[in-house]
Amino acid sequence: MLVLFSAGIAPGLALLCYFYLKDYYETEPVSVVIKAFVFGVFLVFPIMFLQYVLKTEHIFQGDAQQAFLWAGLLEEFLKWFILFFAIYPHVAFDEPYDGIVYGASVSLGFATMENILYLVANGVEHAMTRAILPVSSHALFGVIMGYYLGKGKFAKKNKKKYVFLAFAVPFLLHSIYDYILMTQDSWLYWIMPFMVFLWWLGLKKVKMARVLSDFHASETL
Repeated sequence: MLVLFSAGIAPGLALLCYFYLKDYYETEPVSVVIKAFVFGVFLVFPIMFLQYVLKTEHIFQGDAQQAFLWAGLLEEFLKWFILFFAIYPHVAFDEPYDGIVYGASVSLGFATMENILYLVANGVEHAMTRAILPVSSHALFGVIMGYYLGKGKFAKKNKKKYVFLAFAVPFLLHSIYDYILMTQDSWLYWIMPFMVFLWWLGLKKVKMARVLSDFHASETL
């Protein structure tokens, strides 16, 4: 059980540390990062319950509906909701890059608990695949969400647009990710290029957030 738990939690913590340590202006309070991570952990349970109800009541059973509504809409909206209402107003969210840290924290809390539950049910032999695909993808959805929230919080105009994009872009990417897995027989040939694109986009947003933080720091001097 210890091996299984370690395999379930290690990828999420490793990715969280990576994005956390990229914050070189003022690292975020560990207590707030943990709070965001725990929020993500507990999001798993209401989402599992809602998805169970949808399944048992035979609501939205098609592949596209499951990918875009069960997964993309439900999961990304609730992560966005937590970030916007619990973390966005926090005094510790004081520069654009902080959105990356907190977005990754919530998403990786969710991904880590989901990963542990999956490995308990299906076995530790799936740990590597889970780390490369679901855990990494959730991290990157959170990074992209956090980028737009960080940009929106410190933008002088179009704040509402960036807050909306913080939900809309991860929702679309997550839905496409799940749709590929659900509908393609040779899904590996489709999902690996998509993951390469997702990593490219996520790391690009990290660099852009750091540029925004540089500009924000220069303005506050």
